[in-house]
Amino acid sequence: MNKLLPIVTLTALPLVALPQQRDAPRWGIGVGAAAIDSPYAGEDIRLRPIPLLSYEGEKVFFRGATGGYHFVHGPVFSFDLLGALRIDGFDMDDLGADELAARGIDRNLLEDRDDQFDAGLGLSWRGSFGELQFRAVSDITDTSGGQEVSLTYSYRVQAGSFTVTPLVSVAYLSEDLANYYYGTLDEEVARGAVDYKPDAVLIPQVGVTVMRPLGDHWAAMGSVRYMSLPDELADSPLIESDTAASAFLGLTYRF
Repeated sequence: MNKLLPIVTLTALPLVALPQQRDAPRWGIGVGAAAIDSPYAGEDIRLRPIPLLSYEGEKVFFRGATGGYHFVHGPVFSFDLLGALRIDGFDMDDLGADELAARGIDRNLLEDRDDQFDAGLGLSWRGSFGELQFRAVSDITDTSGGQEVSLTYSYRVQAGSFTVTPLVSVAYLSEDLANYYYGTLDEEVARGAVDYKPDAVLIPQVGVTVMRPLGDHWAAMGSVRYMSLPDELADSPLIESDTAASAFLGLTYRF
């Protein structure tokens, strides 16, 4: 079972949410591919096809793995109820046994990490300064029992027919969330695994998205993102790199 690496945000490459345009058609479908450089021990770069689906209604919206309801939705300010699938889960068999052993941990003592579903609230402000997005979500599936709070700033630039959107963000992961995906579980420790439980952490990220229309309905898009793991996560026996990166290319049809 291959799962996408978290892009924290921005809920870790959450099936790569389609760019939001207020004059965009209501439905969008497409396909893309992602390459993810995982920080987990023994994982190579993953290549994965990704289906793209979006819907923009007056109140209800759906963008990749994130959906919600607009309480307020104007040209400057939005206030939303959010639901998002966190696809940070992975099979321990995808990690390298030798690399884990070098960190003092037996892969056979570990359990797979599951996906979870988060719910919460989101706020966004748009203007000549760019766009500032705030979101606070919590696990409602009793998987990690954790929470994430993130703040993202992006600025959209029109360069001919290309729309270029650089962004910078920071995400706060609660102790329970960080422990579940980056630490060792109590049941694993009881079997003899190393006891490693990180505290709550802040994870910074930078990236850029580029989109180009191809006629009236088609659009091509691409993005690259990079995040730096704090020492609390990078020191985990499950982790062999303190950075992670991803690249994405996609093609969508809107109607």
